[in-house]
Amino acid sequence: MKWLSLVVGAAALALSVSNAAAAASDRLLVRLSVPTPVVRGDVDVTVAVSVTNPTREAITLLRWELPSDRHEGAAFRILLDGKPVPYTGPLVKRAAPTKEDYVRIEPGATLSYEVELTGAYDLSRNGMYSVEYIGKGAADAGAIRSEAMYLWLESRSERAAAAPVVPTADAASITFTGNCSASRKTTLTNAVAAATTYAANAQTYLNRTPAATQRYTKWFGALTTARWNTAKTHYTNINSAFSTKPLTLDCSCTQSYYAYVYPTQPYKIYVCNAFWSAPLTGTDSKAGTLVHEMSHFNVVASTDDWAYGQSAAAALAISNPTRALDNADSHEYFAENTPSLP
Repeated sequence: MKWLSLVVGAAALALSVSNAAAAASDRLLVRLSVPTPVVRGDVDVTVAVSVTNPTREAITLLRWELPSDRHEGAAFRILLDGKPVPYTGPLVKRAAPTKEDYVRIEPGATLSYEVELTGAYDLSRNGMYSVEYIGKGAADAGAIRSEAMYLWLESRSERAAAAPVVPTADAASITFTGNCSASRKTTLTNAVAAATTYAANAQTYLNRTPAATQRYTKWFGALTTARWNTAKTHYTNINSAFSTKPLTLDCSCTQSYYAYVYPTQPYKIYVCNAFWSAPLTGTDSKAGTLVHEMSHFNVVASTDDWAYGQSAAAALAISNPTRALDNADSHEYFAENTPSLP
């Protein structure tokens, strides 16, 4: 397939700066560009992203707030004729950030990236697309972002949108792929059992009358009946998925993450390096990781990754309760409940 060449230069559209005044990254300038606003034929659509520090001070931010040639989450918001284009790439659970996860951008420096979009977003249809960078990863994620860039795509094949891949079997079962060893199969079976218990306990907890309990407000923020009921629906669906659906666990991932899934492909979870060294239960556990990943599936809770780690998730509950209810780590920590809160 012909690749769309990229140019970063004067023709690039000027992009906005985040309004998050408290974040260092609100001073970064993010620009998107392509050689032409009209793209013809079934070519891959790749955008150039430049991130500039126009200030006199160095700015430090998480590396996963920046673009990457590997999709690890929905870092772009794309609309077709004003309607959202779903993200179909992987959603990744990372560990809480360490100092190695930060990138320092010196004064006046520009970081440049090329990101191919067609592998993670359905750009097969003709029409006007708006593309906006919404990088994630901070406690109040989306601290760096661009204004929308507009593209007109034409003469494309307009294949029918793929239907979500939903297993036909309804009975609870576990299938292993990716050359899982016998010991790993045993570990995963135990982790599924513990995750199922976590989900069932969370559902039971939320079946009570809504109340601003310490546990709820710690991970989901200020109470409203509607938000409580949303959380209850999420855990009902998570528990049902573990208890009644065919689960596939894949051992082939060698990345440093805990795990990842494709949200439109239930119920397959790819477990990665950090998963194997995690405890069975407790904070950032194997069981909690599976709850996190199960919440991502669109047919379950359709969560996203806005904040990683307990500190960032707790901060998100305070700053943005609605986003906390859409954050997979928040669901994991509520289920793990360590340290225990009433």
